[in-house]
Amino acid sequence: METGSITAEVPMVPRMSEDPGELVPELAEVSAALFKVTGNGSVPRSTISLVQLRAGQIVGSTYLTVLHTGFLRKAGESEERITSVASWRDSPYFTGAERAALALVEAVLQSSADGERVSNELYAQAAEHYEGKALATLMFVIGQVNFFIPVALIAKPVPGRSFTDPWK
Repeated sequence: METGSITAEVPMVPRMSEDPGELVPELAEVSAALFKVTGNGSVPRSTISLVQLRAGQIVGSTYLTVLHTGFLRKAGESEERITSVASWRDSPYFTGAERAALALVEAVLQSSADGERVSNELYAQAAEHYEGKALATLMFVIGQVNFFIPVALIAKPVPGRSFTDPWK
């Protein structure tokens, strides 16, 4: 495992100098389809953003963490909810449905000592809170953020810059 100095400053420039979306313009159609699928209204937008923020935290992406924190703030979410996403299990700020969604994203992104990441028990808990279409949408929400994780980790767009133009 490669380690670097913890005291070194991180430059505010993207690792990849060219926008991957411009290099592969076909991405726009895929991205638009993913946003359409996840925005079908069956899962609250706040839950989607909470899941995506947690995914950014789990994979260690400052870009995704800052991006989804910003989306939550713009949507009027409280600082208590936003800052306690990392410790949601012992936080009083989340509903049962949100907890199920956060547990699912953690299960998908983190390996399990028991082998199976999403247990039957976890699936049943999520199904208690989400009917079929919403549960399928939640799976696609997790898939959507997973689709963009390699961009965040490999190309390393600049955190805090416009969502539509983090390469400038």
